[in-house]
Amino acid sequence: MSANEKVIVYSSTHCQYCTQVKKFLNDKGVEFEERNIDKDETYAEELWNTGMRSVPVTVIGDAKILGFNQIQLNKALAERQ
Repeated sequence: MSANEKVIVYSSTHCQYCTQVKKFLNDKGVEFEERNIDKDETYAEELWNTGMRSVPVTVIGDAKILGFNQIQLNKALAERQ
């Protein structure tokens, strides 16, 4: 995966782990697209179609990382270099 592929964060409005994931990515200088499932039902449907039922879910390449898991996030980010 190349570094110019989009990172996507599925989030909800009042989710503290979502906030942590976004801060983590921002601190690392990683651009990402936030898809808030509270604000757009289409994003909720996309998320459900992946088999995931909660947020945050961070999509980096083929990796779908549930929750705020720094080890998995760092690994997926390293693999996209």
